[in-house]
Amino acid sequence: MLEATPKEIVERSALRINPVKTCQPIGAMYAALGIHGCLPNSHGSQGCCSFHKSHLTRHYREPIMAATSAFTEGSSVFGGGANLKQALNTIFSVYDPEIVAVSTTCLSETIGDDIPTFIRQARESGAVPEGKYVIHANTPSYVGSHITGWSNMTKGMVTYLSAKTETPNQKVNVIPGYVEPSDTRAVKQLLAQLEIPAIVFPDTSDVVDTPQTSNFKMYPKGGTPIPDLIDTGNSSATIALGTFTSEAAATALENKCQVPAQVLELPIGLQATDRFVQTLIEVTGVTPPESLNDDRGRLLDVMTDMQQYLYRKRVAVYGDPDQLIPLTEFLVDCGMLPVYVITGSPVGKRFENRVKEILQDTVPDAIVAANADLFYLHQLIKNEPVDLLLGNEYGKYIARDEDIPITRFGFPILDRVGHSYFPTTCYWGGIYLLSNICNTLLERLDRDAPDETFELVR
Repeated sequence: MLEATPKEIVERSALRINPVKTCQPIGAMYAALGIHGCLPNSHGSQGCCSFHKSHLTRHYREPIMAATSAFTEGSSVFGGGANLKQALNTIFSVYDPEIVAVSTTCLSETIGDDIPTFIRQARESGAVPEGKYVIHANTPSYVGSHITGWSNMTKGMVTYLSAKTETPNQKVNVIPGYVEPSDTRAVKQLLAQLEIPAIVFPDTSDVVDTPQTSNFKMYPKGGTPIPDLIDTGNSSATIALGTFTSEAAATALENKCQVPAQVLELPIGLQATDRFVQTLIEVTGVTPPESLNDDRGRLLDVMTDMQQYLYRKRVAVYGDPDQLIPLTEFLVDCGMLPVYVITGSPVGKRFENRVKEILQDTVPDAIVAANADLFYLHQLIKNEPVDLLLGNEYGKYIARDEDIPITRFGFPILDRVGHSYFPTTCYWGGIYLLSNICNTLLERLDRDAPDETFELVR
């Protein structure tokens, strides 16, 4: 496995080994699936589309529907305009989606394909039927990461679809960030609990976590309807959850339709969920029901009950920046010590400064790094071990080599089930996440316990 990883850390300016990220088009494809009746189209080679689909399929264990412009050597020389026109003609005539979301790949970006012009020409030629929509996002894999792709496609939804009329809809837009469908569902349930009419976009719930009915549906019942996406321009406010995934779309909507935007951190854990609820109260003037206070109290109860197992445990966390920020805060609230916080996305000082701000009073010497990789994290752990790893499945190799327990969290998780059905956002999601962390530590406690302390009750 990774026994040969050296303890000595050497600065690397270019090479990344096991990066904590994947490519932009995967995030763009996932965001596109959050539109009802949408067929994503990967504007590049068939191999690119196959990789994006298979990665999402393996994580969600659902068939991911997507098309491709199917580049050949000729497309690389003469451009992909003809391929995209043919792809759109085939997609609408055979698969009949309501909308196609085109995301570019490395090859189409490198040769400089002008996607808006190609879309206009396809519409003028009749390849795009009346009443159907085509949007796009530029998503080269050699820039950013999957969260950048998600952000760009979500911004594309605003650019192409959002419109302002003279009739306010008295709703709140909520952009949920790059999260599981269960997390988006948890956000919608919280909005319903507060009785706030909202447009949540993109919405992958009931798209990549559909029930088994024995009947194939090309386009599941979930996803944000196109009329709702158009209507986002008439909402009273936009709340964007996640600086690095949702801010671009919220800002674009504010500039285009004058819908005031607020950017919050993902509601993972106690404080971040409190801030989300408080913002909703301030924007809408609602009074939170007793049931919501009860949910918050239950999360507090679990945090209190588990203190003896969590206190001063050293944790290494890695994954997407928008998830790591509130997760780090939540771990600190639980008495844990996040000593290493690593993301592979190139988000720079904004991420690092926010995490260090959270840790300044509890773990002032924590190592926080963006655009890093798991090889670096492994080296850090070899020099100063931790009690727990918290991140996606790629950390399992470090966990095995260093004999450290791991709680899976984030994207991708290809070797376990349940992550797409059980949320980690909002109060109930915090209870589920904390239960997973505690049970991982208790499992290790049992594994290592001598006979005289191998108890039925901990």
